[in-house]
Amino acid sequence: QVQLVESGGGLVQPGGSLRLSCAASGSIFSVYVMGWYRQAPGKQRELVATITSGGNANYADSVKGRFAISRDNAKKVYLQMNNLKPEDTAVYYCNAHVAHALGRGDYWGQGTQVTVSS
Repeated sequence: QVQLVESGGGLVQPGGSLRLSCAASGSIFSVYVMGWYRQAPGKQRELVATITSGGNANYADSVKGRFAISRDNAKKVYLQMNNLKPEDTAVYYCNAHVAHALGRGDYWGQGTQVTVSS
């Protein structure tokens, strides 16, 4: 069983900052790519940022220069969000591609709400 647990969401004013955290746990052999996705009301889930086990990061154009993804070990990933805008309001989901005893798979966290509003 693999679990991803997110934390760090909340309400922030435009221009403010938040830091999201996600930790993977369970019978994991390796965690390859980890990432953050978001889904706003009435919209499809979209990629925000991903990072490989080697530290290579990829960002959506809408967050480049404002958000930074990082990993401090194989099973934890962070998303530092600066200069937040109302259009960043969404539920943010952590994702991880994991190797475990039964093979490989993609796993999702439960989501954490980020609301940017004055």
